[in-house]
Amino acid sequence: MTEAFDVLAALIRVDRSPNLGVAARSLAGAGVPVFPCVVEGKRPLTRRGFLDASSDPEQVAAWWSRTPNANIGIPTGAASGVVVVDVDVHGPHDGRAAYQRATDAGLVDGAGLLARTPTGGTHVYFPATPGKEQRSWQAADVGVDFRGDGGYIIAPPSRRIIDGNVRLYEVADIAAHSVGTVDAGRLRDFLDPRPVAPPRAEGTSVAVDGKRLAAWVAGRSEGERNRSLFWAACRLAENGVSATDALDALGTAAQSAGLGDREITTTVRSAYRATQPASEVTPGGRSQSAGRWFGRAESPPSAALGRAGL
Repeated sequence: MTEAFDVLAALIRVDRSPNLGVAARSLAGAGVPVFPCVVEGKRPLTRRGFLDASSDPEQVAAWWSRTPNANIGIPTGAASGVVVVDVDVHGPHDGRAAYQRATDAGLVDGAGLLARTPTGGTHVYFPATPGKEQRSWQAADVGVDFRGDGGYIIAPPSRRIIDGNVRLYEVADIAAHSVGTVDAGRLRDFLDPRPVAPPRAEGTSVAVDGKRLAAWVAGRSEGERNRSLFWAACRLAENGVSATDALDALGTAAQSAGLGDREITTTVRSAYRATQPASEVTPGGRSQSAGRWFGRAESPPSAALGRAGL
């Protein structure tokens, strides 16, 4: 894993460089893995996106020779040694108030570098926690995202066109205090707490178990809906609710959030595959495949919860 301080120092050196190709090669020369993104945008230009990131000088030079003004992507998490708290300021979302609450609570004290984004938001860089995976997540309702393992960030001196003007990703501040890691799970729980499905007592209706979960799913924004439905379905599965009842409990809420019927069914089925064993015993004692949901036979699951994207 690249040393976080090397990444931060390299970003400071290339800040506001007029030549994106030179900046990309400089980052790679410092051991920072990079990959090209579309000119003035965020979409990766390589086939596998951030998985193709490289610090190989020849590869990086070849990428930027083909697209000299490509923006610079950096994978977050173990791949680069840094994670980023993304404070959004665009459209209806303004994450600055939520981030201030997290600051007041002492949850983001170890920031090493702040980069201003073209839309007025902030990318707050922290060292990744050695030996601990911290997956990327979104808390769109409060305007704060986390870019960790499985994610990437657009780095200075990349640029975008906003209202007809060129705006840079640029370093806004560097740490004047000790730099440390951030607990991404604790931060998410603080900013966007998730409801807990209570244990299901015998004879209790699924509507009682799933009521709070359904209300929470219904309020999710685009970018969080599918992941939230998956999480809620896993909680019901863990509390002994059948897959069919879970679909009844969460389906209407997921529709309210904007998901289609097919996507809802697929997501709930995936949650039960990830949460329950390969076979289960029906109330009559007959064994059946845990992949047989909603009247369709499916192959037994081979993926763990983490591979399902949470």
